[in-house]
Amino acid sequence: MSASLALFGILGAILIGAVSPGPSFILVSRIAVKSSRRDGLAAALGMGIGGAIFATLALLGLVTILLQVEWLYLALRVLGGVYLIYLGIRVWRGASEPLDVPDAGVTRSLSTFKSFALGLVTQLSNPKTAIVYASIFATLLPVAAPTWLFLSLPPLVLALETSWYGVVAVAFSASRPRMAYLRAKVWVDRTAGAVLGVLGTRLVSETLPLRN
Repeated sequence: MSASLALFGILGAILIGAVSPGPSFILVSRIAVKSSRRDGLAAALGMGIGGAIFATLALLGLVTILLQVEWLYLALRVLGGVYLIYLGIRVWRGASEPLDVPDAGVTRSLSTFKSFALGLVTQLSNPKTAIVYASIFATLLPVAAPTWLFLSLPPLVLALETSWYGVVAVAFSASRPRMAYLRAKVWVDRTAGAVLGVLGTRLVSETLPLRN
């Protein structure tokens, strides 16, 4: 397989993983609907940078080292799961709180940095993403891959993930999705919180048996 074909194959596999619904999708869409398009795009950038960090770690072989240090890998998985549970609880508890909407269809914006940090931390909270990247690279990277391929992957992953979640942010910050959210805020937030809690619980429960 040529380096160019390998690159397209890797990016295609990563895009499929990004498009699959999960904590990242829930967070970006909720921020975009609840706050502003700018906040949604900031969260999307955080997701992209988190993905680029995982891609870089995978390329440097640090993921392999992490897997060899079992206690550290397990600790990171548990911490990631606990963070998702915490985030889910916060979303659930805030479901019944009314939003301050000064004008029709407009919600109060979070700080851009806070939205970015939420996106970044949520992306980094799941170390399984790094394992997925490592698996894709191990499967699709040529044995004698050129240097340009290694150097281009992290920024391309950044662009790919940021672009996808940017599309999500733009779509969910439009007036119709926003007004629909305001009408069904309690149930939307409780559903999102429950999903995040289940994902976090699953990550923790899948990790703890590995200790035996």
